[in-house]
Amino acid sequence: MTLAATTLPEALAEVAEDIDRRFAELLADPGDPRASLYAAMRHAAIGGGKRLRPLLVFATAHLFAVDRDCAGWVATALEAIHVYSLIHDDLPAMDDDDMRRGKPTVHKAFDEATAILAGDCLHALAFEILADPSTHADPFVRSELILDLARASGPSGMAGGQQMDLEAERQVFDLATVTRLQQMKTGALICAAVEAGAILGRVPPEGRTHLRGYAHDLGLAFQIADDLLDAEGDEAAAGKKLRKDQDAGKATFLSLLGVERAREQCRMLVDQAIAHLRDYGPEADLLRAIAAYVVERDR
Repeated sequence: MTLAATTLPEALAEVAEDIDRRFAELLADPGDPRASLYAAMRHAAIGGGKRLRPLLVFATAHLFAVDRDCAGWVATALEAIHVYSLIHDDLPAMDDDDMRRGKPTVHKAFDEATAILAGDCLHALAFEILADPSTHADPFVRSELILDLARASGPSGMAGGQQMDLEAERQVFDLATVTRLQQMKTGALICAAVEAGAILGRVPPEGRTHLRGYAHDLGLAFQIADDLLDAEGDEAAAGKKLRKDQDAGKATFLSLLGVERAREQCRMLVDQAIAHLRDYGPEADLLRAIAAYVVERDR
């Protein structure tokens, strides 16, 4: 069972609806004093966002004819980690943002303590989903999914990259360090989404090299495009405050390369990402379209 959509906009809309439905099912009001916690999780998880990481899970799983519902739950777990990271990233102790996905951030809509707990719960929920036998019958597949997502979201992945980003406010990073930071902070979860689709397809690690190459180049291109949007984009379209890194004096791909070189590098990385899919036919067209979308998006 695969995505019914035939174009990227249709696929994004279909996946967004699917993920919203699953979060609504998981985060129903418990009818007890935890109600505000569940409301905060729903506020962050349902509605808005590109749903790029879930789409990558679906698109990669499609290569190997993985069951649609199974891919959907794994995609929801990936998005739960992503949403938790956004809640915590927006906190006063981190980026101190007021808007996210076009609506007030969780600590503004609720309070700081509830926001912290909402993030904690979404983090735990991701691994609860992956460990559940109803997500996948094979315990070895579930175990590998859990291990890969834990690595991608921990100190060697997203959280470690976030710490490096905090350090970037206190010291000047060179291009190699900024690249490593972004490979961890942004790229690790993108790589985990692609890897998850291959794990579900029971592709052995040695058979995933080309998909890892695709994800690696896509992750860096995505971040360069983010830097360009931060400098040139429209806040209303982005749904969040822009030009924060510039105001904080952080080194970014844009500040180190300049606008034109950064744009060229982004296009080159997208071309490389697509080239990694050369051994696939039309079944990989959605992955190719996702790569092209990275340089065309406005949010």
